[in-house]
Amino acid sequence: MSHPLIPELLQLAQTVAQPLNLEVVDIFLHTHRQPTVLRVDIRNPEQATGLDDCERMSTALDAALDAANIIPHAYVLEVSSPGTNRTLEGDREFAAFRGFMVLATAHTPHGGKSQWKGQLMGRDETHVTLSLKGKVIHIPRSVLQTVELTST
Repeated sequence: MSHPLIPELLQLAQTVAQPLNLEVVDIFLHTHRQPTVLRVDIRNPEQATGLDDCERMSTALDAALDAANIIPHAYVLEVSSPGTNRTLEGDREFAAFRGFMVLATAHTPHGGKSQWKGQLMGRDETHVTLSLKGKVIHIPRSVLQTVELTST
C-alpha cells in the first residue's frame, strides 16, 4: 500500500518536471528511514537521462516542496534516473518507456520461447507488444514473469 501523500507528491513532481522537459517515472516515500527519504525517478524523453537532469529536477522540486510544505517533518530528497535493468510494473512505467529496449521473460513458454528482447511498443489488458527487428509480436501478459529495461 502506498503512502497517502504519494498522489499529492506525484502531482507536484509532474508539475515541476514538465517545464524542464522531464518525465516522472516513479516516486517513493520511505518513511521507515530516519530522516524520511523521498525518491523521485525521472527520465529525459529526448536523450539519456544525465546528472544535469537530476540536478535541475532536484533544485526545482526542492523549492516547490518547501513552498508546498507537503511533508511536515524532516526528509531527504533523492532524484535519480531509473537506470537500465529495471523491472517495469505499472501502466505509467510501460507508457513512459515505450520505444525503449526491454527483455521480456516468461514463466511459461509461449510459441516455443521463454525470452524476447525487443523494443517496447505497449501494453494493454491482455498483451505486451514488442517490436523484434521490425516484427511486431504480442505476448500474453498471463505468461510473463518480468519485463525489464535493457541497455542493448
